[in-house]
Amino acid sequence: MSINSVPTTGQPPVVVIGAGPIGLAAAAHLVERGIEPLVLEAGPSAGTAVRDWAHVRLFSPWAEVTDPAAEKLLAPTGWVRPDGATYPTGGDWAEHYLQPLADVLGDKVRYGATVTGVARAGRDRIVDADRDEQPFTVHVLLADGSEEWVSARAVIDASGTWSISSPMGADGLPALGEKAAADRISYRVPDLKDPVVRTRYAGKRTAVIGSGASAFTALAHLADLAKEEEGTHAAWVLRRGIGANTFGGGEVDQLPARGALGLRAKAAVEDGHASAVTGFRTQAVERDGDRLVLVAEDGRRLDPVDEVIVLTGFRPDLSFLSEVRLGLDERLQAPTALAPLIDPNVHSCGTVYPHGVNELSHPERDVYLVGMKSYGRAPTFLAMTGYEQVRSVTAAIAGDRDAAERVELTLPETGVCGGAGLYDDPDAAQGSEGGGCCATPATLQIGVGAPAASSGGC
Repeated sequence: MSINSVPTTGQPPVVVIGAGPIGLAAAAHLVERGIEPLVLEAGPSAGTAVRDWAHVRLFSPWAEVTDPAAEKLLAPTGWVRPDGATYPTGGDWAEHYLQPLADVLGDKVRYGATVTGVARAGRDRIVDADRDEQPFTVHVLLADGSEEWVSARAVIDASGTWSISSPMGADGLPALGEKAAADRISYRVPDLKDPVVRTRYAGKRTAVIGSGASAFTALAHLADLAKEEEGTHAAWVLRRGIGANTFGGGEVDQLPARGALGLRAKAAVEDGHASAVTGFRTQAVERDGDRLVLVAEDGRRLDPVDEVIVLTGFRPDLSFLSEVRLGLDERLQAPTALAPLIDPNVHSCGTVYPHGVNELSHPERDVYLVGMKSYGRAPTFLAMTGYEQVRSVTAAIAGDRDAAERVELTLPETGVCGGAGLYDDPDAAQGSEGGGCCATPATLQIGVGAPAASSGGC
């Protein structure tokens, strides 16, 4: 066990949790402002979570997935951003941007360092006395099993949500029998170029549970496999019905790659490579010999499948933040002020409001959840949103409140109008208006509280 005390000179660093795209961008912004960052990454390299989906292509082109402050750090190394109009895979993003950025940051990034706790020095969450004047202690478990703690002047948690997948149960809990059937269940988009993975799904009947982009990707990949391997078929399990916006914005989606992906999923169904099962809220998983049977809350039983791919989203790990005072929405587990701006129960294409330090602050001063972690269970995060978040937050840490509240952000519209408030109602999607009614991105300003211009009349 090693113990790191508060440095004898100067201030402790700002600890950034996670060396993904948003965590590394936070570090770059801190360096730009002359503040020492310390990035703690649980994995062995930059973008460890991103590398887990290296085979999946992003919706956003290169121009939208690199951060300006990061590019300034990289420029002296001769780094040149890839063609801004092309779409990287997760592997491309990690190898050609995230790892080079981490390399430039050098010993400001530590790998194999899992954060197990964050607290105020000498203060559990109950104690008020001189609380804000104390630095943070960040407890870390190292790859060799040893433990240490580091002191921090502020903590930026950019650890994401990748480590905790949502289960298949429609009530948010694992379906009965889900854990026992773990050998036949995956919670990731399969990489069908991997021979072992390909063998797992080739010639098999696979249930794909989920209605978002990850489900679209899995359906498209399985449809491609079905064209080459006889007997391959996907059963697409949806908690709602199929309507005009089920497959996203299509050709008018402001994220064209996402629109194209939705169209590929639609083609998979129309071409017979996938069959849609609607209004199916999974309650149990049963064994039928070597196969699995999904059972819905209404008693319906899905025909037996060989494999199940559960793509129902992710949720944040808040366990290591139990001793700091967070203000989180009771539904989304996102910061209280941010939650209503991103809530999928009401969020629609014209209502993405700007957010920065004001919306990301907590009762505990100088603790920030950023990136996908800040969205809690909401699925609508974009990298460029995270870059603006950390620009605002680092400005606030530096004491530049004006800059923190002056950030501007232009976002593509979602391509899906009419919020998802009834997404679990099997009939809700049937009456929805067509997707993609929004034509132009709105310019958003942190601290203003509304889009500068409405778009498209959603």
